Amino acid sequence: MGAAAITMNEAAEWHSPVNPWVIALVVTLATFMEVLDTSIANVALPHIAGSLSAGQDESTWVLTSYLVSNAIVLPLSGWLSSIFGRKHFYMGCVVVFTLSSFLCGLAPNLGMLIVFRILQGAGGGGLQPSSQAILVDTFSPAKRGMAFAVYGIAVVMAPAIGPTLGGWLTDNFSWRWIFFINIPVGMLSFLLTSRLIQDPPYMKRRKLSETRIDYIGLGLVALGLGTLQVVLDKGQREDWFESHFIVVLSVISAAALIFVVFWEWNHKDPIVDLHLFRERSFAASNFLMFMVGFVLLSSTLLLPLFMQTMLGYTAERSGMALSPGGFAIMVMMPMVGFLLSRYSPRWVLLFGLPMLSFSLFHMTTFDLNVDFHTMVMARVYQAAGFACLFMPINIAAYASLPREKNNAASGLMNLARNIGGSFGISFVTTGLARRAQVHQVRLVEKLNAANPQFQSALHGMTRTFAGGGAGPGSGGDSAQQHAYALIQANVIRQSTMLAYIDNFWVLGVLVFCLIPCVFLIKKSKPGGEIVAH
Repeated sequence: MGAAAITMNEAAEWHSPVNPWVIALVVTLATFMEVLDTSIANVALPHIAGSLSAGQDESTWVLTSYLVSNAIVLPLSGWLSSIFGRKHFYMGCVVVFTLSSFLCGLAPNLGMLIVFRILQGAGGGGLQPSSQAILVDTFSPAKRGMAFAVYGIAVVMAPAIGPTLGGWLTDNFSWRWIFFINIPVGMLSFLLTSRLIQDPPYMKRRKLSETRIDYIGLGLVALGLGTLQVVLDKGQREDWFESHFIVVLSVISAAALIFVVFWEWNHKDPIVDLHLFRERSFAASNFLMFMVGFVLLSSTLLLPLFMQTMLGYTAERSGMALSPGGFAIMVMMPMVGFLLSRYSPRWVLLFGLPMLSFSLFHMTTFDLNVDFHTMVMARVYQAAGFACLFMPINIAAYASLPREKNNAASGLMNLARNIGGSFGISFVTTGLARRAQVHQVRLVEKLNAANPQFQSALHGMTRTFAGGGAGPGSGGDSAQQHAYALIQANVIRQSTMLAYIDNFWVLGVLVFCLIPCVFLIKKSKPGGEIVAH
């Protein structure tokens, strides 16, 4: 009994012999590389399709395959860490991710590229949860805020700079370099991890020969999350439930995920520890993290798309408009980490959510003449809101959990953010298409012979085109037809602009409605330690 007590005390007081800030930088390196890869390939799809003689629709499987395998591995990372050891599992993920990145860059055809992207997603799926669990174990509760500040910079900035970096590499070199750039980063990460990171003594590896593998749970998780990710990624392209393919996958996904909840909840040795959700703070934090991913990735998609399609910005200029937001996050994250060492995470969240909501409502004031400075400041406001959300949510999630549950909790937290991002992207792409159609119908209703403003504009444009030589003899097109075409183009632009505003407005309302959820998180001291009642 005395020896057991000493062992438990040693585990509770364990500290890594390496400076914890060095470890934070090491694990953040691989995380940044992995999160970057979720968005960097987006802008290169046309080049990939052309280079590999594939159709545009076929090439989207380059993105989908990565997301599917990534989503499957995320919730399994805690279980895999308990079998292989967290350090060895993490190093294995780095090797798989780096090697598959090299193979992606060499892929001779689309089929092989998709296979290598599946491997890359599987390797990347274990990096984020393991990195986060390592940080939680390395830093004391009072210092976790600053640790997550470093980690948060990578997670929030990587999706923002991914499309810009991917476009630059593709334009100046080749699409293959969006994969090759992972190789030196992966090699450096593997070397530093092998030398600097250790597993804490309370992490006991389970012998695989003595472990009863939950094959049914494993299969259900893979089937449910895999089909869900395909539905979210392909839904808008296939017109959602008008497609038999989407209907079938949706039914399979729903059935598998519902059944896996009952199966894993009652299993003695579950693949995914769903009992963690009995802890109120962890469940509330997961939901908030889901919504952070929802808003982060959806707005990261909307803003560059708006600038390039509606304002005529180049990819480089739209990246310049977004980059000050990245610098704002770099400045804000350490400040938020300092605040978390002085105040409860709930207070920081009660500032971050209204700030993020305000930034989205501010974007509803955009129009087709919005200037560059306004775009920059809108992104900076949004970055300030995100900086005040990521760290306190993570700190609140781990505060009431035993240390041996950190790996399982990390997998579920990262899964919530990634699936939330997939839902967000599907939501705004569908919203853009549907709301643009609605506004176009409403605008066209006013373009009739009984509207004096329409008639005046039509006659004015007709005279202008006629004066410029667009008469009946110019290729069979009359000046009036040119005028009608110009009006139609303006209607499409205005209806699309209104669709963007609708999306920003809905996102702002959703974020504002999250404020009551903060009070579901238990009261805690600075650093996240739960207050005893």
